[in-house]
Amino acid sequence: MHASAHLVADRPPGRARTRCTTLRSSPPLTLRATGHDLVHLVGSAAGPVGGDDLHLSVSVGAGGRMTLRSVAASLVLPGPHGAPSSLAVDVDLGSGASLRWLPEPTILVRGCDHRAITTVRLAVGARLVWREVVVLGRHAETTGSLLQRLRVDVEDRPLLRNDLAVGPAWPASQGSAGTGDAGVVATALVVDPRAATLRLDVTAGVRGAVMPLAGPAAVVSLVADRPGAAMAALDTVLDGIG
Repeated sequence: MHASAHLVADRPPGRARTRCTTLRSSPPLTLRATGHDLVHLVGSAAGPVGGDDLHLSVSVGAGGRMTLRSVAASLVLPGPHGAPSSLAVDVDLGSGASLRWLPEPTILVRGCDHRAITTVRLAVGARLVWREVVVLGRHAETTGSLLQRLRVDVEDRPLLRNDLAVGPAWPASQGSAGTGDAGVVATALVVDPRAATLRLDVTAGVRGAVMPLAGPAAVVSLVADRPGAAMAALDTVLDGIG
């Protein structure tokens, strides 16, 4: 399946609220405006499934604010012919714009092989919160495979190049130097003047760290035993970052 979705939002001069000027999508990527400055991604069909080629583009104009969430976790499924699935996400933020990307977890079903490539471009003064939570298999199930790449530029200068490769297709990801026996891998990137204040309170079943970047920005990386523990830890870190 080939499918794409497009979101364009801006804040008209003199207006306090951001408006969606383009909201176009097709299954399994369905976008729904659910409030002021808020859009939800709805899984309107199974997927991604092996062989799917999906693309999502998001553009927020100067001064605009937008939050993207999903209504449920995403199950990445193997296809009938063993072909990998792919999702490309392209994001452009104008001067002073703000985007919060806060989807529910992505669950790697046994046998899946997925590529998720995200490219984010920020203009001067733009702010970003980008959260990704990956669950390594369903209950009592071995994980599928994932190559996840996040590329972020600020004013055409590289800020972050981060790759996550897990599952049978990437055997080096296993063991003490990789994910170990963790069931969840999670990352949060914050591009915001308040990034220097981020702190991770390590609790039972959660291991991770906060790493400062230029920008000002910071990236939080953690592994956890359970999705709920990972989400709670990241929510605590991100509390107060709007």
